[in-house]
Amino acid sequence: MTDSIKLSTLTQLIQDSIQSRFDGEIFTVSARIMNVKKYISARRCYLTMEEYEYGAKITEIRAVFWSNAYSEIEKFEKVLKQPFKDGAEITCKVKVRYHKVYGLNLDVLQIDVAQALGTLELERQQTLERLVKEHPEQIQLIGNVYHTYNNRLELPLVISRIALITAPNSDGQRDFLQELKGNKHEYQFSVTEFLTTIQGDNAHELILEQLRLIEKRQEDFDVVAIVRGGGSISDFRPFDDYTLSAYVAGFPVPVFTGIGHDRNQSIVDLMAREQKTPTKVAALIVEHNFDFENVLIDLKTRMSEAVTGQLERATERLEQAKRIIRLSSPRDILRRGFAIITHEDKIVVDPSLIKEGMEIQTQLMNETIHSTVTKKKKNEKQTDL
Repeated sequence: MTDSIKLSTLTQLIQDSIQSRFDGEIFTVSARIMNVKKYISARRCYLTMEEYEYGAKITEIRAVFWSNAYSEIEKFEKVLKQPFKDGAEITCKVKVRYHKVYGLNLDVLQIDVAQALGTLELERQQTLERLVKEHPEQIQLIGNVYHTYNNRLELPLVISRIALITAPNSDGQRDFLQELKGNKHEYQFSVTEFLTTIQGDNAHELILEQLRLIEKRQEDFDVVAIVRGGGSISDFRPFDDYTLSAYVAGFPVPVFTGIGHDRNQSIVDLMAREQKTPTKVAALIVEHNFDFENVLIDLKTRMSEAVTGQLERATERLEQAKRIIRLSSPRDILRRGFAIITHEDKIVVDPSLIKEGMEIQTQLMNETIHSTVTKKKKNEKQTDL
């Protein structure tokens, strides 16, 4: 056996070799982070960087954020609105360091936040392009707007039966229900809750399960509301899922989404009717019903005005008829100087019935004259009285 050396001597040789090879060099690497341990008070973070190929891990190395680089983690969380945690993919600048006690690791100097944002957006665009390409009958991009089978469905005149997909005991659940129950018009709604986890790696599958349950009972509901409170970008990843987005785009019941704030817009939002927050979804439903009530009020007003106008015109025609009848009454005729001829108490309207020698009565306004016809002749000149 060759002469032994101290372990420290060997590690020193390793350290000298690594330092000689990598001294002053900075590398940009992309990797998945795992085993993240943040020590906020000390402003340090220990983790491992891993690379996978076809689902299998092919390499791994420890890495460290020292205090002078810990602000990179804070910037990552602030810009991407997501926690720096296991499973995140990052691109960062590192340098190689070997310590005789702590071994080999990478010192992380800077995170490429812009690249991380670009990767997320690229994934979204690829999903949207796939949706349009593979579902042309249900999804069309016209201008900058996605027109889907679902968001083109006609809403019922009145929305009263709501299927609510949300997390149990969540802010989104509470805000939505409070807005509905406290509406100033005192409208009543029937809300059936389909409670599930709506964030996490398999949240899109759980939401799909609830939608399938609702579809089996689609005749029981006017609309579907999917709501949750605000969160990080990673919390909204389930709503960018291809399968969930395609299912919502072709869903047979109108879907409203309130799953974020103004800065967030998921692909599911684009496939449905987006209202940003749970409160806004509930407020829109209330406003929809109020608009219909206004239509009914306007219709009632116009019908009332039409009926009133018809009654007024009918009253005028009736009064006119009364005047005509009054002017045609025997008393009014006699008052104007005309006379009525009777024979045996019957009014004579046909002069040919009057014969010479017949006794007739001539009724004037205040007197009746009895006479015997001695002669009659035709009025050849048709004298106009």
